[in-house]
Amino acid sequence: MEIICGIDEAGRGPLVGNVLAGAVILDPNRPINGLKDSKKLSSSQRNALYEEIMQRSLAWGIGSASPQEIDQLNILQASMLAMKRALHHLIVQFKVSPNLVLVDGNRLPEIDINARAIIKGDTKEPSISAASILAKVTRDREMLQMHQQYPDYGFDQHMGYPTKMHLLKLSQNGLIPGYRHSFKPVKDLLRESHA
Repeated sequence: MEIICGIDEAGRGPLVGNVLAGAVILDPNRPINGLKDSKKLSSSQRNALYEEIMQRSLAWGIGSASPQEIDQLNILQASMLAMKRALHHLIVQFKVSPNLVLVDGNRLPEIDINARAIIKGDTKEPSISAASILAKVTRDREMLQMHQQYPDYGFDQHMGYPTKMHLLKLSQNGLIPGYRHSFKPVKDLLRESHA
């Protein structure tokens, strides 16, 4: 029997926080309605589907790579690392090994399981859509926790993406732990503070 695992990541573009990945094996006998690319869903739809995916899937895993790892490796390699960790988490936690892994995008993490990269996979493959929802909701929740700690940065509104408002808050308030030093706006700010 073919056991298909979908994998996707969230948080490649933000200036702050972890990059997250989700891995999901859907249960063909327990379909989940409304799965699509997490970016096309409202926050409340994503949160509802997140709970459903956790309850109705055969297996799921979440992995992350830290800002330090992003700075050391680069964002692409850190995303691949987060994907490998999500898959590992799924296999260890649920004692199940997929025989086909479908990954959103055009690159594959180095794994010893048959895998295919699918461009716009989160709009074509339900298991990748489910993985994208797990990754996005987990990352958004991490940003909301950061907002609790540092309310002056507006993390609850921009979720770490380099919006005008975020860049303004960053220049007003300065760097806090969790920023990705290799990303240009952060690098520029570090350069100014050392000048």
